[in-house]
Amino acid sequence: MLKKTAIVKIKYGSFACVFESERDMGGYTAEARGVRGAVSWGKNFAEAKRMIAEAIEGALETQVIAKAAKN
Repeated sequence: MLKKTAIVKIKYGSFACVFESERDMGGYTAEARGVRGAVSWGKNFAEAKRMIAEAIEGALETQVIAKAAKN
């Protein structure tokens, strides 16, 4: 399987991500290093990059909401 790394920039900063080609489904799986729960998939590399950006934002926003709810 082919692995690529790329920096994904979102409104909260830049994040190192790993993209791995998916033989069975086609496309790429994507994971953001250091962001718990930020995993996604896309039909091609560009879509996987857009989808992981959304997953990172969602994971970070969820963490902030959970932290605020505890206070």
